Amino acid sequence: MNYANFPLDKRMPLPNSDAGDGDDFIDIERLLGMAARQAKVVGVCAIIGLFLGLLYLQTTPPKFVSVSSVLIDEGLNKIVDDISAASTTMQTDSAILSQIEILTSTRLAAVVVDKLKLDQNDAFMNPPQSALAQGVGMIRGLIQYVHPSQATPGVGDISKLDPAARDALIATSRRDYAILKLQNEIRADRVGRSYVIALGYQATDPGLAKAITKAYADAYLADQLDASFDATERAAVWLQGRLTELRESSQQASLAVEKFRAEHGLSANSDGQLMSDKQLADLNAQLIVAQADTARASARYQQYKSIVDSGSDNAFKDAAISSDQPSSAVIAALKTRYLTVAKRQQDVEANFGPQHPQAVALAKEKADISAQIFGELKQLTQNYRNEYEVALARETALRANVAAAQGKSSIDNQSQVKLRELDQKATALTTLYQTFLGRYEEAAQQQSFPVGKIRIISDASTPLAASSPRTVIVLGLSLVLGVLMGAGFGGLNEFNERFFRTGDEVRDRVGLKFLGYLPTIGSKPTKEDKPDEPDLKVARSPAAIERRARMRVSIDAPASMFSETLRSAKIAFDVVMEGQASRVIGVVSVLPGEGKSTVAANLAGLLAANGARTLLIDGDLRNPGLSRSLGMEAEQGLMEAVVSGQTWQSVGKIDRQTKLAIIPAVSRGHFSHTSELLSSAGMRRFIENAKETFEYIVVDLPPLGPVVDAKAFAPLVDGFVLVAEWGRTPRAMVRSMLESEPYVANKIVGAVLNKVDLKKLAKYGSFGASEKFFDKYSSYYLDKSEVRSKTAA
Repeated sequence: MNYANFPLDKRMPLPNSDAGDGDDFIDIERLLGMAARQAKVVGVCAIIGLFLGLLYLQTTPPKFVSVSSVLIDEGLNKIVDDISAASTTMQTDSAILSQIEILTSTRLAAVVVDKLKLDQNDAFMNPPQSALAQGVGMIRGLIQYVHPSQATPGVGDISKLDPAARDALIATSRRDYAILKLQNEIRADRVGRSYVIALGYQATDPGLAKAITKAYADAYLADQLDASFDATERAAVWLQGRLTELRESSQQASLAVEKFRAEHGLSANSDGQLMSDKQLADLNAQLIVAQADTARASARYQQYKSIVDSGSDNAFKDAAISSDQPSSAVIAALKTRYLTVAKRQQDVEANFGPQHPQAVALAKEKADISAQIFGELKQLTQNYRNEYEVALARETALRANVAAAQGKSSIDNQSQVKLRELDQKATALTTLYQTFLGRYEEAAQQQSFPVGKIRIISDASTPLAASSPRTVIVLGLSLVLGVLMGAGFGGLNEFNERFFRTGDEVRDRVGLKFLGYLPTIGSKPTKEDKPDEPDLKVARSPAAIERRARMRVSIDAPASMFSETLRSAKIAFDVVMEGQASRVIGVVSVLPGEGKSTVAANLAGLLAANGARTLLIDGDLRNPGLSRSLGMEAEQGLMEAVVSGQTWQSVGKIDRQTKLAIIPAVSRGHFSHTSELLSSAGMRRFIENAKETFEYIVVDLPPLGPVVDAKAFAPLVDGFVLVAEWGRTPRAMVRSMLESEPYVANKIVGAVLNKVDLKKLAKYGSFGASEKFFDKYSSYYLDKSEVRSKTAA
C-alpha cells in the first residue's frame, strides 16, 4: 500500500488549534509538568530573592519602636460629666477616630518639636538611610535635575535678606519640616474595639523613639486638660452673663403676674378658687332648692284647685286625698262626723223611711258638714296658691342672680387664662434661672478641679530589640517574591514554548506519525550552511573529523538509540511502501541547521549496513552540507550528471565499508535555478536509472522554509521523513507549511525529533509516558559516552 497516494481528506486531520484540545478543565498534570520543568528557574529566582533580602538586611539600619498606651476612660468621663456644664461621653467609633486625629494633628506635633527641640536634632532630621532609600533618592534627584520643578515664589530672594532674617527664615523652615516629618511618622491606632489608643514612634535611635513617644503622650494629656479647662472657663463666662439676664426676666415676670391679678380682682380663697366661682356655685345650689320648692308648691296648689273645681259634691270623696296636709285634722274631724251622720241616716231611712223627720234632719246635717268640708278645701287651696307664688318669685330672683354671677365668672375666667400664662412664664424663668445658677456654681468649682478624660496606662519604654527590618519576615518575603518572580519567568518560558518537545506534540499538533527521538551526538554541530572549505588543513581539522563521524553513527554504533530510531523510520517506510522494488525517500526539514543531512547520511548508512542496495543523494544544491560533512572532494556531482544526462555511475562514490553509493553536490557559486533542475526531465531520468539498481534512494533535500526545491522534487519522492529539531522548530511554522503544501504533507511518512536532550526530555513527558522511562532503556542501547568516543575516533 502506497501511503503517499492517499488523498488529503483520508489522512489524519490537522488539529484545530495549536493551543491545546480546548478542554475547559484545568490540566493538573500539565501544570505539574510545567512546575517540574521550571523548577530550576524558580529555584534560581528564589536564591536571588534571598540574596537581595540579605543585602537589604545588611544595608538597612535597624529601627526601634517605642509604644505608649492611652485609655479614654469612661469612669473619668462620668466623674467629669457629673460636675461639668456639658457632657461629652464618647461611645462611638467616630469619637475614637476623632481622638486619633487629634493625636496626629499639627498642633501636638508642634508642641513636641518645641519641647524636645527636634528641629535641632540631627538624628531626627537626618536619620541614616538604607541603600534602597539612597538609590531612590539619587533617582529622584536625577529626575529633578533633568526636569526641574517650578521654583517656589520668593525662595530665590533669600540671598537678598539680611543675615538675621535669613537665619530666622531657615529656622522657621526647619521647624516646619520637623513638624511635618513628625506628624507623618507618628503612629496612633486603636487597639481592637477597646477605648485604648496605641501611640508609637519608630527611629534609628531607641532613646529618641522613647523620648518622642513619651513627650507625645504627655502633650496629649496636657492638651486634654487644657481643652477641658478652656471649655469650662468659657461656659462659666457665658453662664454668668446669662444669669443676669435670667434674673431680671424672672423678676419682671413675677411682678407682671401680681399686677394683673390686682387689676382684675382675681383674688382667691384658701383652696385657690376664685370668689366669683364660689359665689356662682352657691347661687346655683340655692336655685336648685328653689326650683324644687316651686315644683312642690305648684303640685299641691294644682291638686287642691282641681278638687275645688270639681264641686262640693265631690269634696268629701277628694278630701280624703288631702288628709296628710296641715289642715287635715279639721277635715278629718268633719269627715268622721259626716260618716257618722250618714250611717245614722241610712239606719233611720231603713227603719222609718226617708220622710221620717229624723231622717230629714240627718240629711240636712249631712249637707251642712259637706259644705263645711268644701269651705275648708277652698281655704287650703288659697293657701297653697300663695305658697306657690312665693316660691316662684324666689326662683325667679335666684335665676337672675345666677345669670349675673355667670357673666362675672366668664370675665374672670378669661382673665384667669392670661393670668395663668403669665404665671407659667414666671415659673419657667424662675426654674431656668435656678438651673443656670446651679450650672454656674458647678463650672466655677470645676475651674479649680480640672480632670482629664484620658489616662496613660502604659508609659513609653526604651526598646531593647529592633522592630525593623525583621529578619524572618524580610527573608520570607524575599523568598516568596523570588518564587513569584521565578514563577513569572517560568510562566513566560512556558508561554514562549512553541516548539516540539514530545512525540505526542508531533501527533496532536500537526497530525504526523512520530518515528522517534534522535539524541544529540558529539559536540555542538556546526551549521550546515557553512560555505565550502576546500583547504586540506580545514578538511582534516578536528571539527571536520567530528562532522564525518556524526554521519556514520548508525554504522559505528548500531546499538545506540540514534540507530534504533532510524530503524523505526525504516520500518515505517517499509510498511507504507510495501510492494515497491525501489523506494525514493526524501529527508526534509522546515528550517536550516536542524540536522537533516546527518539524519539522511545515517539512515542511508543504516540501510546499506543491513545489506540493502542504497543510494545517498545530496539534493541540496545551494548549500551541499551533506557533501561537506562527508568530506567528499569531487569535481562533478548531481548537477553535472543531470545537466549532461549522465547516470549515477559517472559521479557516484562507493563507501568501502557499507557499499553505500553517494552522489555528492558540488557548489558552483550562486545558482538560483536549482528547483527547475530538481523538477526537470533530466532529474526524472536520473532517478529512474538509479531505481533499476538500488532498493532505497535517500535524498537530502533543502529545507522547506527558505526555498522551494523540496516541493519541486516532491513528484519524484515516494515518501518524506520530516526532521524537526527538539526545542527549536516552531510548531506553528510546521503546521503552516503542512496546510499550505498539502501535496508535500500527504507524502510525509513521519517525523523525527533531532538533537534531543534526553536528560531534559523526561520533564516534558506526561506522567506514564515513554519519555519518563528512557533511563530504564539504557541496557538496550549503547551508552551515550560510547557513541561520542566512537564518533571522535
